Amino acid sequence: MSSARISRWTRRFLLVSAACFVLSQVAILADVPRRVAIVLGLYGFVLTTVFGKAYSLVPSYFDRTLAWPSAPAVQLPLLIVGVTGLAVGETAVAPPWLSTVGALSWVAGVVVFLGTMLVTVADNLTGGETGTGDANADRRGLDRLANAFVPVVFGYLTVGCVELLAGTLGFSSPFGGVAVRTSHLFAAGVALLLLFSVGYRLLPRFLGTYPSRRLAAVVLPSGAVGPALLAWGYPAGQFFVVGAVVQSVAVVGFAVAYLRMVFRSERDRVGLYSVAVAVVFGCLGVALGVHFAVVGLDPALTTVHRRVNVYGLLGLSIVGAVYQFYPPGVCPWPGGNDRTALGTIALVAAGLLVVAATSVSVPWARPAGHALVLAGAAGYAYLLAGTISLQT
Repeated sequence: MSSARISRWTRRFLLVSAACFVLSQVAILADVPRRVAIVLGLYGFVLTTVFGKAYSLVPSYFDRTLAWPSAPAVQLPLLIVGVTGLAVGETAVAPPWLSTVGALSWVAGVVVFLGTMLVTVADNLTGGETGTGDANADRRGLDRLANAFVPVVFGYLTVGCVELLAGTLGFSSPFGGVAVRTSHLFAAGVALLLLFSVGYRLLPRFLGTYPSRRLAAVVLPSGAVGPALLAWGYPAGQFFVVGAVVQSVAVVGFAVAYLRMVFRSERDRVGLYSVAVAVVFGCLGVALGVHFAVVGLDPALTTVHRRVNVYGLLGLSIVGAVYQFYPPGVCPWPGGNDRTALGTIALVAAGLLVVAATSVSVPWARPAGHALVLAGAAGYAYLLAGTISLQT
């Protein structure tokens, strides 16, 4: 019963996440304050997906049962209130207290998540027990290595919440409550590192092949250290340069590992192509990051960097994984098939390429790019809602 309840709430997390994906593109096209789109994209789309899927994946990967099955039902309303408050609070018409309410609500939801997860894995914190069956005994070494970095994700999530509250309430903190630093902690330290950790367990099984364990031994530690160095060193200096390089090693290494598996795999599934496109965007994102660290920040390019990472690397990875768990081919609604799913991926990718290619030379074309991303996001939300409708 509890497993079915968790699955039901996971689907609700994904629907909220997909709605935020759409709303983030609407916000960009409406030319609202930049932070509104960041909140909707990172907190609403990416991190809501992270929380929802973590409830079902992390306990099983640590060979445990979720300690409090009601946690998702408690957290999701807090997240919705939090994202709404944080996003609307950035607009000119919002009362000054709204951002505070949003931050407190969102962090309260994270406390529910962290508390539940830590109690769940407390006696197996490093993930030595992996829940890996005998049929996959040869995967246990890599599974243990990947598990060991999940507590690091929890650490970044904790520090990020402190920084979010510091920036909202105005108290001192290690990273100064600077919004960009907080975004790096959440995007790279939480979402991306969890993608690496869970990805090294999940994606090889989807593809029916094996990644390089030596490469994983480079990617995972680099992905654990890089975000802290970036956040600490931002916006310039030695730590920022080292962090950009270390993070690049992690992203490029993961991209190489995944693309090698794709080329060796005999499986042909639309979601796996989305992740392949995502890791390519990730390479573009870290290349821009190294450029900023060495040459200096550029406002137009930082916008590209942010959107390529949030909607390209993280966003298309989410879309691909969700299409694996909820195959669009079984969607009962009109157009519910793999071809439509592939079209949504192509629209998001093409839109981001337009944004990247025209941001400096043809700034007025950027809305056209985001219109394409919006179409892809809407299609993704449509297919997901249709597929989930079969399971409710």
